[in-house]
Amino acid sequence: MTTQTENKAKVAIIVLSDPSSKSEEALGRVFNALAVAYDYKNVGDDVTVLFQGAGTRWIGELQKEDNPVHGLFEAVKDQVAGVSCGCAEVFGATEAAEKSGYDLVKDNAVPGTAGLPSLRKLVNEGYTVLTF
Repeated sequence: MTTQTENKAKVAIIVLSDPSSKSEEALGRVFNALAVAYDYKNVGDDVTVLFQGAGTRWIGELQKEDNPVHGLFEAVKDQVAGVSCGCAEVFGATEAAEKSGYDLVKDNAVPGTAGLPSLRKLVNEGYTVLTF
């Protein structure tokens, strides 16, 4: 007999798309990332969302009420683990990340950076990593 926790999925969703491109593709990628997070959250699975690379710019954009994905973001914002610290620095998103109240994640001490999220750590903890 299996228990509910044995059937619980562990998924880490990494948002890499760049909102500054103003493209439908970038919007579609973040929309689908958050929709997948919503799907997993709705059934009680273990889901975490990280913003990395140029995707760190989304954290400020998604909090704007006029953003078309704002409502979906509000539904899953409690699943956001944070924003890549080093990436936020490179892509000019540190101030927005700090204002958002989310953690600046830096558990992967990449030389020449303030640190990035460790995807290796997530994989070792049993997470399936999905990138958008």
